[in-house]
Amino acid sequence: MTDSSSPRGIPARLCRHRYNVVMRSLTALLLASAALACAEDHPMTLRQAVETALKQNSDIMLSRLDEEKAAQAVRVAKDPFVPRIVVGSGLAYTNGFPMSIEGSAPTVLQTNAVASIFNRPQRLAVSQAKEDARGASLSTEAKRAEVAFRTASLYLDAGRAVRIGELARKDASSLQQVLETVRAQVQEGRALPLAEKQAAYNVARAAALADGLTDDRAAAETSLAIALGLSAEDRIVPLEEDAPALALPDSEELAVQTALQSNLDIRQLDSQIASKELEMRGQKAARLPHADLVAQYGMLAKFNNYEQYFQRFQRNNGQLGVSLQWPLFPGPGVSAQAARAAADIARFKIERGNTLNRIRTDLQASFREVKKAGTLAEVARLDLDVAREQLSVNLAQMQEGRATLRQVEESRIVENDKWIAFYDAQYGIERARWNVLRLTGQLTEAIEKLP
Repeated sequence: MTDSSSPRGIPARLCRHRYNVVMRSLTALLLASAALACAEDHPMTLRQAVETALKQNSDIMLSRLDEEKAAQAVRVAKDPFVPRIVVGSGLAYTNGFPMSIEGSAPTVLQTNAVASIFNRPQRLAVSQAKEDARGASLSTEAKRAEVAFRTASLYLDAGRAVRIGELARKDASSLQQVLETVRAQVQEGRALPLAEKQAAYNVARAAALADGLTDDRAAAETSLAIALGLSAEDRIVPLEEDAPALALPDSEELAVQTALQSNLDIRQLDSQIASKELEMRGQKAARLPHADLVAQYGMLAKFNNYEQYFQRFQRNNGQLGVSLQWPLFPGPGVSAQAARAAADIARFKIERGNTLNRIRTDLQASFREVKKAGTLAEVARLDLDVAREQLSVNLAQMQEGRATLRQVEESRIVENDKWIAFYDAQYGIERARWNVLRLTGQLTEAIEKLP
């Protein structure tokens, strides 16, 4: 039986089900629209993108938190040398002989102060904490350089995807015109059906390439937004059509010297070696005496029977002195900790030597890559000049009736392919140059000098 309130005799339960489905679809559509509304495109230059990343990148923020923790560790290490004053009361009722409470006589008010005045291991621990704080600062600096290079690389990738994507779409348009020409020739019997299939395949391949480049652009712009500390729904749109040329060191040897002097990996290893040396010295200093300044004040009460058992009662009492401790047998743990620190020092020194060799090798390879990329770019430029000249010749011949539109479009496709090769070569040059500046530690400084 059907419900008369439903249209066309459809059961009311089915109507309600369809209504719920429609409402859920509308809700999903509204939520998707709201998400799209929140997404935003941010046009930026390379310098603006790097500056924003250095301020907002989450990796840098985490590194700064570690730096803050290291700075607070210095304050913790200094704590024993700062007088610690404790105020309390041991007030109690006494019946009989006045006994002590937790080692002290019952007092109305009690104050204790303790501060180290000679503690060689703790002094070395303070120095080690300061060195660790310096290492944390170097780690933040290294993270800034890494983020700057990653941001610049993503910016370059996004710009490449934009330019090559436009050329790929032009290729697809030209190939579509060729397909239409070939299709007309097949219908007229002046071309084989195989030629039409080949032309259709070329159109599909060019369209797939253009779509892939569109996806690459979206991925690069989204990754760039995340590197800048923005949401994954945002995009960073490169404003610069040509990547700015950053100045390289005058020679390969000068670049190597600069890198060896300023490379943050080496400086971090030097800091770790210095920290472990201080730790080892601190372990060896555990056999030295410790001296603490101690002070105590207590206000006694008369109702604790002091007058009955002592000849003289004094309400206010104080002590000031030095607590001296000399560890005669500190135990095997001290020498074991010193040996562990020595092993860490040896490991860091080996890593430092490996890092020096890696930096020198990477720089030499990067300079060779710059030269190689320059040669390939020059070849691509000459090849592009030939393709452009051939297109000009075909256009002139078409106006004279000696060339067909298909020949012109095919020449235009070849020219677009040469443009893509040329842009890829330029991309390789910039990527190699930026890698040289990254290894020498000059990339961030070079980008900040851009207009």
